[in-house]
Amino acid sequence: MSFDTHRPSLPDHSCARAVCVAKTKSAQDRQSFLTALWSFGSVLLFLILLLISSGKVRATEIQQVVSPGGIKAWLVEEHSVPIVTMDFSFSGGVVNEKADKLGTATLLTALFDEGAGDLKADAFQTHLEENAIHMSFDTGYERFYGSLRTLTPNLMKATDLLALALQKPRFDEDAIERMRASLMSSLQRRQKSPGAVMSKNWRKTLYGDHPYSRPSDGEIETMQAITRDDLIDFHRAVLSRDDLIIGVVGAIDAKTLAPLLDKIFAPLPQKGEEIVVAPYSLDQKGRKDVAFNNPQTQIRFALEGIQRDDPDFYAAYVINYALGGGMTSRLFTEIREKRGLVYGVSSYLSARDHSQLFVGAMQTRTENTDLAIELVRTELSKLAKDGLSEEELASAKQFLIGSYPLRFDTSSKISRQLVGIQEENLGIDYFDKRNSYIEAINMDDIQRVSKRLFKIDNLFVMTVGKDMQTAKKQ
Repeated sequence: MSFDTHRPSLPDHSCARAVCVAKTKSAQDRQSFLTALWSFGSVLLFLILLLISSGKVRATEIQQVVSPGGIKAWLVEEHSVPIVTMDFSFSGGVVNEKADKLGTATLLTALFDEGAGDLKADAFQTHLEENAIHMSFDTGYERFYGSLRTLTPNLMKATDLLALALQKPRFDEDAIERMRASLMSSLQRRQKSPGAVMSKNWRKTLYGDHPYSRPSDGEIETMQAITRDDLIDFHRAVLSRDDLIIGVVGAIDAKTLAPLLDKIFAPLPQKGEEIVVAPYSLDQKGRKDVAFNNPQTQIRFALEGIQRDDPDFYAAYVINYALGGGMTSRLFTEIREKRGLVYGVSSYLSARDHSQLFVGAMQTRTENTDLAIELVRTELSKLAKDGLSEEELASAKQFLIGSYPLRFDTSSKISRQLVGIQEENLGIDYFDKRNSYIEAINMDDIQRVSKRLFKIDNLFVMTVGKDMQTAKKQ
């Protein structure tokens, strides 16, 4: 997500999007006009939110809308362009999958536009294309996401189709097999890539038997085992109204939106399946090397992180940007610019519902592996001892505040943020207050949180590549 944290599933999730892109090329041609209009509308929204983030206008445009049936949504009205964007999320995701049916959530994301109600796949997709309606779905570990974009004149048709997809998906066997084949093909292409090998070993080593060890897009063997009944059960377990979160942006008012919320979501079950996920704390330290025949070595490193609702989160956020958040960061400067050891290096704060990590990644030639890791350890140790300089703190704050308007350059980004800030309980006034949280960070905060985060003896490092002896022989 783009509200100073990350949607948990993104690093390992790509299959469902590949399916969506491959489904039909003609849809791109039919939506060319809508794409141009979206772009125009995005410029207007960007200018409006630029003023908001600079403090010249307050973000009171966010309204809480409550439907007659009690369904809540956050709305930002923008009537200059006839476009409506809706994002929403349900409680549930990969953690709800059966251990022998991993990939159920991802397969489900690919099937919502493959027929619903009386409309088979071709008919359903024809309705979408002819009305320039964009509908997509995605899954995380603990949230299941959906999105709708449409021209306002087609809003009733778009919401009819979305309601049908959510409430009465067909799950026809031919559609299941077509989407299964596409997803499995993507898994097969990626399973021997260095990145996939790293992700699999990283999850298993860090999380063991915890649900976070599961791949977000399934495995070939378990994907093959998923049945139509599994999809029906998962749909019933996850798509429910308890903890449903909705964000809407565009040319629509609260009076129009309210009954549409009931039309789309009210027929869904009130309560879904409750999954208890145990809290996780990083208990790995040291280094693990995974052999893989590749001229470059993939490297990841981790420490225990910080929860999103922790009072020290924003200090950690500023520190992370200065350390590994961009091309002027310490890690990039010391390892890439000064020594040319890596192709790129970055770090980020990963906050899931029951786990928080500080994570970094880089890639280098095998013979440079040990030196690159040692430089990371050196920079983390320096931070723990001395924190940031005054100049680094000022530069990081300036960038994080100055770049904030880029989070609002499309209506889709804004609607996703409306969902995200509700998921994190950040408050309806978060757009107004966010930059003040960054500005308030001082050197005392930096010193305290740096010592708290960067306990170098607890650092865990994983490499995927050739071992040094093999590399020297070649």
